Amino acid sequence: MEPKEVITQFYTAFAEGDTDTMASCYTDDVQFEDPAFGKLQGPEVMAMWRMLLERSKGNLKITFDQVGASGNTGNAIWVARYPFGPKKRPVHNVISASFSFRDGKIAQRTDVFSFWRWSRQALGLPGLLLGWTPFLRGKVNKQTRSLLKRYMGKIDRS
Repeated sequence: MEPKEVITQFYTAFAEGDTDTMASCYTDDVQFEDPAFGKLQGPEVMAMWRMLLERSKGNLKITFDQVGASGNTGNAIWVARYPFGPKKRPVHNVISASFSFRDGKIAQRTDVFSFWRWSRQALGLPGLLLGWTPFLRGKVNKQTRSLLKRYMGKIDRS
């Protein structure tokens, strides 16, 4: 498959909650980075997507467009809409994704979005006041990594 087709297949599967197809789009040693989780590698990447889909309980809505590719690189704009946290704050996150490919699969992926915009929506007043600071980003990274580690431990015990 060509890179543009892989990107389209990934997001179509993501929108449908099809984690097996999502995983088939990645190399085993895929590297991922975004403002919420920081850097992830290999099995952590698919565990993150599985965790996010499970925790959303069907309330994560994914759309994508502007898929492009040239050679071994690609990009897309995708949008995630979901209720966040105990207060179910509505989040509308617009993400710019860039990809590198190896052997027809995604080997590296970087998602970029406005952390301040996300934190204002997801966290309310604390996000509005502190969302631009490295402190809050570090705190969110620590929390998301902890959730992921616990989730992966739960999978290993199953």
